[in-house]
Amino acid sequence: MTHTTADARFGLAPGILFSAAIATIAFGLRELPGMSVLSPMILAVLIGILCHNIFGTTPVLRSGINFSARQVLRFAVATLGLQLTVAQVAEIGGGGIALVIAVLTANFLVTKWLGRLLRVDARLSELIAAGSSICGASAVVATNAVTGGSDEDVAYAVACVTIFGSIAMFVFPLIGAALDLAPRTYGLWSGSSIHEIAQVVAAAFQRGAEAGHLATVTKLLRVVMLGPLVIALGLMRRRGAAAGAPKAPLVPWFVTAFIALVAVATAFPIPPAAMKWIALATTFLLSMALAGLGLETDLRKLLAKGLTPLLLGAASAVFIASLSLALIMGLGLS
Repeated sequence: MTHTTADARFGLAPGILFSAAIATIAFGLRELPGMSVLSPMILAVLIGILCHNIFGTTPVLRSGINFSARQVLRFAVATLGLQLTVAQVAEIGGGGIALVIAVLTANFLVTKWLGRLLRVDARLSELIAAGSSICGASAVVATNAVTGGSDEDVAYAVACVTIFGSIAMFVFPLIGAALDLAPRTYGLWSGSSIHEIAQVVAAAFQRGAEAGHLATVTKLLRVVMLGPLVIALGLMRRRGAAAGAPKAPLVPWFVTAFIALVAVATAFPIPPAAMKWIALATTFLLSMALAGLGLETDLRKLLAKGLTPLLLGAASAVFIASLSLALIMGLGLS
């Protein structure tokens, strides 16, 4: 039986199930001592990379893996909208909203500019900028729908935002204590600066419930900005496309779905118990998608990119943290 015949016979199921199995293992690993600080998404992509580069990926798995890395990913990003409501965004006030928009816009543009200075590939720079500005790994994979980076670009950008977001998770509480930041100041700072939602929660609640709640809401506002970012990048890609070249959709379907689900969650409040399961399911689907991405990533190509993009990720993390705190304190938003 040829590879093509085998793929047609088994379809997507083997690759999807394999990606789901890796996601399940990633969730299990987080239960081990000292592993809870890592998100299942980063564990899933690491397991996928190791499996692919040590054992290889059999042809019968490839179509399902590709489906997980792309279609499951888009569906998972869309479901993030169920975790947000307009009322939550309004909690941080006009000043907080302006802060988030200013900080993420400045960080995105400065990170891309630094990427050019450091001669980092433009697509990889854009993915690092999106991940550090919006919501970590989720923003990286969503942005790549219009950026068009390689699997290695996505894996490297995910690694960057995970490494420096994890560092921030430990450093922010120390800085907050040293500067004796008020709960509102610390909450706004954590929510507007740290990359992943889980990292924000872990860092912010160390300074109390008030700081933790405000940080979570501020972070959710950054997640809301994922839609406008992808739309803006899509517009720029369409304008820059060569005459006659096929153009990507102006608004990817998953961004439309994301915005629609925010409206649904706003109009029909979801009970906390149900929300817990929705959040868990979304994280599992994102972990599946990143497992699929890892299973398509060539470690040699990843390592060939060198350490310069990692330096860019560090600079981006320092910039967004410094700018956010300076604006909060300078404008009296605390």
